[in-house]
Order: sequence, then structure tokens, then C-alpha cells
Amino acid sequence: MDRLDAMSLFVATVEAGSLSAAARRAGVPLATVSRKLSELEKHLGTRLLNRSTRRLTLTDPGQFYLIACRRILAEVSEAERTAAGEYSSPTGELVITAPVVFGRLYVLPVITDFLALYPQVDIRLTLSDRITHLVEEHIDLALRIGELPDSAMVAIRVGSIRRIVCASPAYLGMHGTPEKPPELAGHSCITFEGLAAPATWSFGAGKTETAVAVRSRLQVNTAEAAIDAAIGGLGLTKVLSYQADAAVRAGALRVVLEPFEPRPWPVSLVHAGQGRLPVKLRAFLDFAGPRLKERLTRSL
Repeated sequence: MDRLDAMSLFVATVEAGSLSAAARRAGVPLATVSRKLSELEKHLGTRLLNRSTRRLTLTDPGQFYLIACRRILAEVSEAERTAAGEYSSPTGELVITAPVVFGRLYVLPVITDFLALYPQVDIRLTLSDRITHLVEEHIDLALRIGELPDSAMVAIRVGSIRRIVCASPAYLGMHGTPEKPPELAGHSCITFEGLAAPATWSFGAGKTETAVAVRSRLQVNTAEAAIDAAIGGLGLTKVLSYQADAAVRAGALRVVLEPFEPRPWPVSLVHAGQGRLPVKLRAFLDFAGPRLKERLTRSL
């Protein structure tokens, strides 16, 4: 039995919450995960997990063993990185995550330039609007949009983005330009469920924040669809500034109600910051930080 492999599957099972989820994460058959966990429990002479049809729970020995496994696996990973030279020169794989549209428009071009400069570094980029757990999912760096909760993570701010309302010149020419948020009641709106509640849009900040009811003629689940519909003249939409930046610059959309926009959201590079940073991560932070700041400064 490969004990390190069994430990990794045990930790993955606890973090994923089920054997099947752990199998998907590890890319192995469910039967393999079940067999290796059984072999591990037989080797230790104790039960680590209480299995039921609804959920998995840790036994008392399992709780202590989980802590030890995480420490041992972290030390092994640290030793491998040191032996591979990750603390002496930029080398190895860097795992990065970012929101889908922002990652494609802003992060990917920076990564392309970085890889050309550092041939010994490989990058695995995951574009997802889901909030990921860096340590549990073995992610080196995440780009986050919005206020960050208090945590042990290290955050480097690289800029900010606005939440804007925009529409096509043709729509505004036909229906008029709203001067104040309450005037949205007389307009057709395209709502994007990933940004705000479909029935209301918020304006202002703090004590001046107000929620305005809007008529949602179309509700979509991606910013791209909302922007396309707005360009087509269907109505006003509320999206993040970087999502509509190209359309606004091209004249296909116009921003309205700027004085009433909520406070901009910060954009941050976030990493675990535990112990010494691998050179590959420090190199990427030094490379990407200024470039993202410059691009965000030039955007809406």
C-alpha cells in the first residue's frame, strides 16, 4: 500500500464530503478510493470514517489522523518543491484561478507574456465564477473581485471595477436616458442573475444606498448574454465595468447613472502566504501585479 497516496485520498474524501466526490477530484474510480481507504484503516487497525448513505463523518481517531495527514503531506510537498529547485529559480507548475470573463480578458494575456519569459514554469489556469478554497484545492493564486472576508490569506490589491448601467445609443434615443435611478421603473431592463437580484438594482453606498425595482424584460445567467441583448437594443443592463468595456469603447453601449454607482469593488491577487513563497509564485506576483494595475487603470 502506498501510504502517501492513501493519506491523500483520505484527506480528499474528508474535504469533498463523499467517496464519489473524492474519486472525481482525484480522477480515479470510486472502487479504488473505497479500497484504498479500507486498506488504510486495516493497516492502522482503526476506523477513520463512519460511512452512511447520507454522509461521512470522522471518528475520533480519524480527526487526529486527518490533522497529521495534512501536516505530513504539506511537509512532503515542501520537500519536493525544495528538491525541484522551486525556491532557487522559477520552475514547476503554478495553479491559478480567476473569474471567467475577467480571466479571459485580463489574466490570460498576462499569463501568456509570463510563460514566454519563464520557460521552466507551467501554469494551470482555471476560469470559474465559483469561490474556490486555495489550500484545500491546492491553488497557488486566485484573482478575486469584491470585498474580501478576514482570513489568513494574503491579498494584493491591483485595482478596482465599477458596477455600471448601460444601454445602446439606439435604445436611449428611442426611450430616453434615465437621469436618476427611480426613472428605471419606466424602462425595459436586462438582468444578470450573477450580479444582482433580478427584481432590484442597488445604487449608492453606505447610508445612501438605495434599492430600485426594475422591470426585467429578459433575465440571463451570463454577462455576455446581457451585454449582447443590450447592444441589440432590448433595454438597460447592469454589469461589471470590465465586462462591457469593449462595447462602451466601440460606441455600442453608453454608460448611464454614473453619479449613482455603488462604491467600486476591489480586485485582488490572493494567496495562502504560508511560509516561504516558491520563486515561481513570487515571480508571477512581481510580473502580473503591475500589468494588471495598468490594464485596470485604463479600463472604465
